[in-house]
Amino acid sequence: MQDADWIRKLCLSFPDTTEKLQWGENLCFKVRGKIFAIVDLSEGSLAPITLKCAPDQFHDLLEIEGISPAPYVGRYKWILLEHTNVLPSDELEALIRQSYELVAAKAPKKKNKKTRAPRQRCKT
Repeated sequence: MQDADWIRKLCLSFPDTTEKLQWGENLCFKVRGKIFAIVDLSEGSLAPITLKCAPDQFHDLLEIEGISPAPYVGRYKWILLEHTNVLPSDELEALIRQSYELVAAKAPKKKNKKTRAPRQRCKT
């Protein structure tokens, strides 16, 4: 069953993913600081989930009962699934993975710590 715990486990399995409770009871999953999934925990275990989708899939997904443009960000091709059981688990997993990949592609890259040469002491 694809409940909030199932989504959490899946999202945290992706590289560089963090989670943070924001805006009340919204559990936000982020990749390098950018949100790729939001689960509204106030609605119970079959919570609504907000995801980014590919532009070419957006209108097709909106034709499925229980999927609508996400409030505030729908114009950027984000969707809202009324419940996690709107789609079969394999399709939901594919959408979550796609959302992660779309956001990760534009998220700032990790900064590598540069190794500096040791400072030389000034001779006086």
